[in-house]
Amino acid sequence: MRTRSCLLIACSLLSASAWAKEPPALLENSLGMTFVHVPAGTFQMGSDEAAETLARDYPQYPKDRYAQLFDEAPVHTVRITRPFYLERTEVTVGQFRRFIEASGYVPESEADGTGGYGYNAAYDPDKSERGDAFEGRDRRYSWRNPGFVQSDDHPVVNISWNDAMALARWLTQKEGKVYRLPTEAEWEYACRAGTRTRYQNGDDPQGMPDVGNGFDPDAAQLWPKWQAFASVRRDGYTFTAPVASFQPNAFGLYDMHGNAWEWVSDWYGEDYYAHSPTDDPQGPATGNVRVRRGGSWHTWALYTRSSYRNWNTQETRYPLVGLRLLREAESQ
Repeated sequence: MRTRSCLLIACSLLSASAWAKEPPALLENSLGMTFVHVPAGTFQMGSDEAAETLARDYPQYPKDRYAQLFDEAPVHTVRITRPFYLERTEVTVGQFRRFIEASGYVPESEADGTGGYGYNAAYDPDKSERGDAFEGRDRRYSWRNPGFVQSDDHPVVNISWNDAMALARWLTQKEGKVYRLPTEAEWEYACRAGTRTRYQNGDDPQGMPDVGNGFDPDAAQLWPKWQAFASVRRDGYTFTAPVASFQPNAFGLYDMHGNAWEWVSDWYGEDYYAHSPTDDPQGPATGNVRVRRGGSWHTWALYTRSSYRNWNTQETRYPLVGLRLLREAESQ
């Protein structure tokens, strides 16, 4: 079995490498979203890096941070048995606006009257009850206003998991094609695109500004107490960046590291990897919080790695959290 698994992994890596040399197969939908064909394949999901290794490469973090990454283990073989189409970028402000105008859907931040979270230069986290980096919930903040300027080509944020599901359902009904959030396994498979490194461009956290928009010196100026966790080099953006501003990965996908956290379909289970099925894992059957992946414009490099897992309640709306849709491929 070990020989067979190794062969499957080798074939997957070869397939991803060979496929990356060809232009990605694209399709566009009625909202102007572009999707990239992702082939079926096998990969190693998760990370089992030792705390000592992480401490060497991320020396500015308190040691307890490394222990908190236990849910990335064990590394396990996952086989994605069906190809799919994944949105080439995160859903943009313009695309989400077109959805709202066409469907009449009212996002949760507006529907329940409590709003979202947002950046306010006058807000002091140290003087707030929760110590949160952003002000909220407040009716002033929503996908329309996260407290900083966005254009239509920026990733939409302040989107709840329920909002993301509403968009997927509406597109499915409108187009007769199945749209959904990717599973956590599909997301990591697409993010890695044949790699086993921390990022699409290697293991060095100082290379993060080449492939994504994270917490850099410009953002750190607004949160000086976290200056030590900023990347050394600037990535060019204090807040969100226009989608596809950085290098794509080998599958032709942009912003898999940083810019906006992306909801996936799974409930979170801290020990799920220990008993995850090999073929097309769907996550736990029940749970309290949903998984989000990829990091954001405000996220430290330790947490924009391909294997990092985070979570929130499905009603959460936050100026760091958006989405990327999956469209199922036609049956062969």
